[in-house]
Amino acid sequence: MAESSLKDKIPPHNDEAEIATLGALLLDPESIAIVLRYLRADDFYKSAHKKVYQAILDLFSRGEAIDLITLTEELKTKELLDSCGGAAYISQLTSEVPTSANVEYYAKIVQNLSIRRIMARIASTIIANSFEESVDTRLIIEDAEREIFKITEKQASGSYYMAKEIVPKTIEAIERSYHNKESYTGIPSGFGELDELTSGFQNSEFIVIGARPSVGKTAFALSIAANMSIRQGRAVGFFTLEMSGMALIQRLLSSEARLSSSKLRSGLLRPADFHSITEAAGRIYEAQLYIEDSPNLKLLDLRALARRMKFQHNIEIVFIDYITLVSAENMELPRHEQIAEISRSLKALARELDIPVVALSQVKRETEGKKPTLADLRESGSIEQDADVVLFLHRERQTDKKGDESTNESVTDVSIAKQRNGPIGSLKLAFIPNYTRFESLSKEVINA
Repeated sequence: MAESSLKDKIPPHNDEAEIATLGALLLDPESIAIVLRYLRADDFYKSAHKKVYQAILDLFSRGEAIDLITLTEELKTKELLDSCGGAAYISQLTSEVPTSANVEYYAKIVQNLSIRRIMARIASTIIANSFEESVDTRLIIEDAEREIFKITEKQASGSYYMAKEIVPKTIEAIERSYHNKESYTGIPSGFGELDELTSGFQNSEFIVIGARPSVGKTAFALSIAANMSIRQGRAVGFFTLEMSGMALIQRLLSSEARLSSSKLRSGLLRPADFHSITEAAGRIYEAQLYIEDSPNLKLLDLRALARRMKFQHNIEIVFIDYITLVSAENMELPRHEQIAEISRSLKALARELDIPVVALSQVKRETEGKKPTLADLRESGSIEQDADVVLFLHRERQTDKKGDESTNESVTDVSIAKQRNGPIGSLKLAFIPNYTRFESLSKEVINA
């Protein structure tokens, strides 16, 4: 027998599970707190069941009793009783389920089948768009990934806990903080003074690091990424649009091995240096650091890749070096509008993936020789508006007697010019140009 086409198939559903869920709610109205974790009215397949469930929710929201009489009156008032099968059908709901004890099991069945119907709808849309030549391929992929991500959010949403379930975990967290001397609610950058001001990089926040060229934006971001991935064991995504992945790893090797980057580039190494390189390479090899180095990366592609990193590797933070190198989808827009679109999209990405998104940005030439301010962010004021945190790096140019830039440790000012949920302030870090590495000033640094 020939297999029937998709359009002839009945969407996945289970009438018995839907009836059992509604019946359990009528037997025990208190169980609505459990069902609400999993279901909304649209999760029911049968139209009558959607209406009944919505009526139950309306009674619940008004704080009224939920039983056969009040539900029937509610549906009658809304002129929906007949379309739900009448009073006789409503009264039969409770006879189909002997107890409300298994209501969570019934609700999960309804939710899972609802998700399958959504997946079928997404697949149908993908198929239709695939045959539509006017629709951009990357846009089809972006829409599909976004819709699928919504499904994973749907499965995880609506959870709640009793206080007695949370108290032991909270005490454990306090004890860990006491023993580890950590008090950060976000992901620590590895720089104590910065983390004291920010409590770490927070989930869902869009963080901008701004500076003039050659001040050390990339080195600062890479130092933080190394602290998180190598020393804290976190999964980190790093988009490098300015240099290749190999050049980035070479920088990281120089920083971790404490060998001059010029030595690595020229190959003028001592035999003893290879021991340091091997040890550093081993630490980097074991790190969960995921690097994307495509130049001229489109905004849609960046979002899709970040989403994939989250799905496949559960990354906890994303770095983008840097924001003005990301290509907007509509290149015909004025440049400031393109940057505004990119900025809004990166903020939305942080919220969607529920991780910090850190983007590097250049500041205006006029800031040369003075500390940058929010007004100095290049191209668009929307970066200032969208960012939850804005950090600026500033360092006075230091030259030796011959007029060459010093290769010794130099002090860099790091100022928090904006922090939506915390204080602003400033701190100083040591920048070691030989290693393209930032460290706390309290650390002793031995230059090569």
